[in-house]
Parts: sequence; C-alpha cells; structure tokens
Amino acid sequence: MPEKTRPRPRRRRAGVLIPLFSVRTKAGWGLGEIPEVVAMARWAAQAGIHVVQMLPVCAVSGGETSPYSASTAFAIDPIYLGLDACEDFVAAGGRPALSAVDRQLLDDVAAAATVQWNRLRPLKERGMRMAFARFRGHEWRRRSKRARLLTQFREENRDWIEDYALFAVLHRQFDEHWRDWSAELADRRPAALARAAKEHAEEILFVLWQQWQLDEQWRAARAAAAAMGVDLMGDLPFVVAEDSADVWKERKLFRLGLRVGAPPDALCAEGQDWGLPLFDWRAMERTNFEWMRRRAERNGRLFGLYRVDHVIGMYRTYYRSADGKKTGFSPSDEEAQIRLGETLLAIMDEYGEVIAEDLGMVPEFLRPSLSRLQLPGYRVLRWEKDDLWRDGRMQQFFRDPAKWPEISVATSGTHDTETQAVWYDALSPEHRGSLARTPGLEHLDAHRGFDDGVRDALLRVLYGAASDLCLVPLQDLLGTREQVNVPGSVNERNWTYRMAMDVDVLCTDQATNERLLRLASESRRLG
Repeated sequence: MPEKTRPRPRRRRAGVLIPLFSVRTKAGWGLGEIPEVVAMARWAAQAGIHVVQMLPVCAVSGGETSPYSASTAFAIDPIYLGLDACEDFVAAGGRPALSAVDRQLLDDVAAAATVQWNRLRPLKERGMRMAFARFRGHEWRRRSKRARLLTQFREENRDWIEDYALFAVLHRQFDEHWRDWSAELADRRPAALARAAKEHAEEILFVLWQQWQLDEQWRAARAAAAAMGVDLMGDLPFVVAEDSADVWKERKLFRLGLRVGAPPDALCAEGQDWGLPLFDWRAMERTNFEWMRRRAERNGRLFGLYRVDHVIGMYRTYYRSADGKKTGFSPSDEEAQIRLGETLLAIMDEYGEVIAEDLGMVPEFLRPSLSRLQLPGYRVLRWEKDDLWRDGRMQQFFRDPAKWPEISVATSGTHDTETQAVWYDALSPEHRGSLARTPGLEHLDAHRGFDDGVRDALLRVLYGAASDLCLVPLQDLLGTREQVNVPGSVNERNWTYRMAMDVDVLCTDQATNERLLRLASESRRLG
C-alpha cells in the first residue's frame, strides 16, 4: 500500500475557518470576494493565526447556495470576483456606471445581515457584463497585451476550461439538466459541439474572461497572504453534482444509475440519499486516476492546504439506486477499500498538504490508514470522549487534548456543527462537570453558562492540544453563536452567514487580537 514518501517539517500552527462568502468588509458587495482574502489574512496574522480555511469556492449548480453542489471541480464561482478590483469594471465606470436601481440594490445587499444570494447573483452578473463589454471592445478586438494574456490562460487550462465554458453557456440557455438537452448535445457529438461553440463564441469568451479574472485575483491574494505568513486552506467536495460539466464530459467515470449517500445508522434508519453520482472506481483506475490527478493539481494551485471532505468516500462509497432497492459499498471488500483510499490520498498529497475529514460513522480501519500515510484527521473537542466505569458508575471523560496525536487537527467544530457557545449552553450541569475534569478546565463552574471566561478556557485547551494544527471557526474564536449550515435541513439561513463586524474593524480590535495572539504565543502556535 502507498506510504508517504515526502515528510514535511512539523509546525504548530493556529488556523481560522471562515467561508469566503462570510467575509464582510466596509466596501464589499454583500459577500466576501477574492481580494478580501487579503484583509482576512491581515487580521489573521495580527492574531497569531497562520492558516485561513475556506469552504469550497468552486462554481455551483443552478440556484444552489451550498458550496458543496459543485457544477465543476475546476472553475471558481464567478460571484467571488471582486469587481471593484477588476481593471475592466473600473475602466467601464465602476459603481457609478451601474443603474440607479442597481446602486440601491448594492447598498441594500451590502448592509444585509446575511448573504442575499438570489439578489446578488444577477447584480454581479450585470456588473461583470458591463466590465466584459469594455474588455471586448477595448482589449480583445485590438488584440492587446491583456487579450493575449487571456488567450494564454485559455491554453494553459485547456484540459478543463473549454468544456466548462461551453457547459455553462448551454446550461444557461436551456436552464435544465444536461441529460434533458438534445441528444446530440447531451451525448457530446463532435459536430454538435463544434456548432454550439461557434454559435455561442461570444458567451464562451465571457465565461473564459470571468475565470481568467478570478484566477488573476486569486494568485494575487494568495501571494499577499503568503507574504504575511498566512497559508490559504481549501475544501475539496467529495464529488461533483450529476448536473455538472465534469459528469457531462467524463460520464464514463461515473455510474449514473446509482447515487451517493450514507448508510443507515442510529440517527437515520433509512440512510441518506445525497443525490450525487457514484464514481466508477474501476474506470478511474484504468485511466490511472487522471481526473483525480487533475483535480488535485488544480486545488494545489489555489491552496497550500486543503481538506478532503468525507474522506471515507475515497475508500468506500455508499450508494443506492434511485428506487432505493439496490444499496452497497463501492468497492465492496475492505482490502480493496484500503488500497483505493490510500492510492487516492497519496495522489492528492502530491499537490498540497492534505487534511482528512474523518468525522461521522467511519470504519475502524480509517484512522490507522491515515496514520500510515501521515495525514491528519480531525479531533473535535466535544466528540473526543470515553465512557468509563469509575466509582461504581459509568462516567463520561473527555480525552485530554494535550495527548491527542501530533498528526491531527484540533478543533471546536465544523461548518456543520452548532457553535461552541450554543453547544456549551445546551450541556447539562453533569456534562459540564465531566468537561471540567479535563486538564486545564478544572476551574469551570458547571452551573455557569457560556461567557468570555468559558470561551477563553475552551480555546486555551484547544490551542494547547498536541495537534500540529489547531483550526477553529471564527465564531468560536470570537464567542458568537451563528451557524453556517444545519445538516439535513433546508431553510433560508443555511449558507448565508456573514461576519457581524467587518474585517477592518476586527483588525483594530486590539483586545481580541491581543487575546488570540497571547493564546498562540503561550501554545507556541506562531508558525
């Protein structure tokens, strides 16, 4: 089985988890944009934090708001383009050139407490089309230096961008799943694709321009963050949506009659159907996992580290047929599962520092396998506990973070969990008493709710964990209560969280920054 062959130097680092769309700045457009990564990195550096993790930034399907509903594994969602930092938008007149209606709309969404996805997408689309019209007229038609740079970008990314651009244009035109297009387009007949590419050349160029501008801004933001000693960390969705450019192009790599989900457990007796396509692992192996390699390489260009979502799915994928009658794991036997997972993770680790999301119901072989590969999994304070028989009764003991593995990620929660403040307040006095048996938390009063003292005590224990990386959601660093997503629910607040204060204000919050810097210093997490 593959072994890790290029060990990295060990560094104790502190990190913060914040979805890019959640970042708020004074001059923002109602959600975080790529240039605002720099402001977030600036604050992080002040607070002794050297990793900024985001959720996926890939383009999503249709009207989805979840960043895990990827319409491709390669393109960045255009909504993250910072128009105020876009040369073509500025040259076209910038914000003053927007209509009066759009200027008012911009003011409204920028001031909103949450991300207004349905209002923002068409607004930014109009702004990008204004910018693109300026580029097309003053750069493209004149074959300027910037036009040649776009052509160069197109060539460098030809392995994915041509098909994605055509898919995006056709998807906009038909507004339906690709399987419902005409047979000649759905089946990608060469003559039909050539006709469509010629007919929609202008719209395809617009998509290419978007991805080029996004790439330019990302490169600049990552370089600026690196200059401050801050690494960007991404999040790799386990699989793309069935209605995606990748499945449309590479359908031989997927078993489209079967859908990915989760097996039955104590919380869900019928299991879960995520509606995502099942990888055909045998077909992928015949290509030497070429699509996975390209995906890993693309993520490595964007991030220094990245979290592999639902990492057990790289070993074995639970599936079911549409009618639910056929279920199982692919591969079906444990030896093949371990061989597959370790092969895939070794490939991914060639292109960046891999963090394995190993939470939930996972088989016993997973953590030993990650240990062999020297890849860190997660240790979540609230879940790291044992039930032990003491003093004549069964008692709950939380595992001491100071004894967690060095090759691990210490954290208080994820984007799917309630915040630490909400979790702590919901604990019974008995469970708070169990938590207070943890070294470093002995002074906690089981009858006292969450406050600044409890916040800092919990953070101090996490920062003191043996784990090389301590990665904490922004809400838990600040002690706030907003949750990014409630799994298994569909409501208008999921995936709309925005920071309550903008990053510029956070940068001047001396008390908060000194508090976090002190924690980082005391725990030697200064990178």
